Amino acid sequence: FNHLQIDVVSIYLIFLVQMITSGLQIIYTQDEVAFVQNLVYYVERAYRTPDFGMWERGSKYNDGTPEIHASSIGMAKSALEAINGCNLFGEKGASWSVVYVDIDAHNRNRSIFETMLPRESSSKGVDASLLPTLSFPAFASHEERLVEKSKLNVVKRLKGKKGFKRFSRDGYLSRLEDKTRRYYHKGEIKDFEGYECEWPMFYTYMIIDGVFRNNLEQIEEYQMELRKCMHSDTNGDPVVSMCYAPDGDGMYTRSSSQSLFLWGQSVFIIAQLLTAGLLHINELDPIRRYLPSYNRPRKGGRYSAFLGRLYEGRYRTSCFSYGSFARSELFVYRFFF
Repeated sequence: FNHLQIDVVSIYLIFLVQMITSGLQIIYTQDEVAFVQNLVYYVERAYRTPDFGMWERGSKYNDGTPEIHASSIGMAKSALEAINGCNLFGEKGASWSVVYVDIDAHNRNRSIFETMLPRESSSKGVDASLLPTLSFPAFASHEERLVEKSKLNVVKRLKGKKGFKRFSRDGYLSRLEDKTRRYYHKGEIKDFEGYECEWPMFYTYMIIDGVFRNNLEQIEEYQMELRKCMHSDTNGDPVVSMCYAPDGDGMYTRSSSQSLFLWGQSVFIIAQLLTAGLLHINELDPIRRYLPSYNRPRKGGRYSAFLGRLYEGRYRTSCFSYGSFARSELFVYRFFF
């Protein structure tokens, strides 16, 4: 795609760390380590980089204009927290296979992200992309009141009979959208009000969120809602539809840009495994993103912490020089005064 999505790179980094922590060997060479470190540098500036967001459209007006998205910044913040101090070679790694993060960049992303909530961007007052940002898989914030306020805002304004709208006046795959044009005309989005497609996939996100929070009432509520939106394939297996397009008279039509919506189907399978007790949340989230930072297990490697340890044998010396010649010689060897 010819557009920027910072959240995609961020989610790659999060799952890379999750898989390495689970014991998989994925990174093998120093070149690959350098590549991942460069990706970290890339997402560190998410707080000031306009992109096209999770839905690949930029502003809600779909006119080719990128903007700052809370979901992108939140994903980047989570990626920086996850990969900070991670040894990409696993337990057998050395100091040069550890990835480091600029703490100041992380703090800027955190402050901007939490300042923007519960909004998604300047043009979107609310967006369903905040659900996977604030809950699984990113868990971008553990400010409980702010997280609950943002989720309630999404549920109140975007929940429908067949799923969640992505955002208000979203024309994607609606019956009124002109499929021959990439961008909308100025003011066209007002025609889509009341005709936004509803996505059952977000019911599964709410089920997973309920599992992580041990909220049985939420799990049962959205399981019942999801059953109304399911259909079966030719083999009789349950399938999550991509979205449902309303016709304005209370009727819905299944709409999709692909034969099987893999994103929604993948999240559905995860939700089913969790609710059936076949998958534990610690197996799904080995680095414990769902916990506040002070409750997460620390990385065990010698080189995976910023704090020095006693056995590393660090020594400090002080040099004093009163002669200009000696001072210049010490300067060459990086002794500064």
